[in-house]
Amino acid sequence: MVKIIVINNYGQFCHLIHRAVRDLDQEVELMKNTSSTEEILAKEPDGLILSGGPTLERAGNCSAYVKELDLPILGICLGHQVMALAWGGTVRTGSAGGYAAVEIEILEEDDILKGIGPSTHVWASHADEVSSLPPDFIRLARSRISEIEAMKHRTKPLYGVQWHPEVSHTERGNELFRNFFEVCLNY
Repeated sequence: MVKIIVINNYGQFCHLIHRAVRDLDQEVELMKNTSSTEEILAKEPDGLILSGGPTLERAGNCSAYVKELDLPILGICLGHQVMALAWGGTVRTGSAGGYAAVEIEILEEDDILKGIGPSTHVWASHADEVSSLPPDFIRLARSRISEIEAMKHRTKPLYGVQWHPEVSHTERGNELFRNFFEVCLNY
């Protein structure tokens, strides 16, 4: 069992992430994105999940979390975008906004996508999307809508996915979470 902190970025699925982690028998706590890095570390988490949310302007201290905390971090949707920006990537308005079913092509099964490829169907919003990878990141997945559906840091346990593994419309979302928990256990 691992202890996961879910950072609330005011997204409509934040509580679904919390529930998904709990339902997978992990210890989980929801914290505001205005929490300090010290407040997060005081909880002694094994990993952090940055939820989706409405806008980058409301992402609170998430940039500091991905740069300063030495923890495995999974960024979902907005969390993925914040991670990209914090490490030198770029984000743009997507050409296909709103939530929709998307077929994802897995390029690197890696840690968090282990056993999920070669393709999967997910539920994602592309109102905003990562448009260029940060320098120390590699692309893990793409789709016909976006070239960077998932990414990871080359040496740190930092992962981002554009889609929502916590929703029932996403195939194999629980496997992605379990893979992330395994990273947390082994870090």
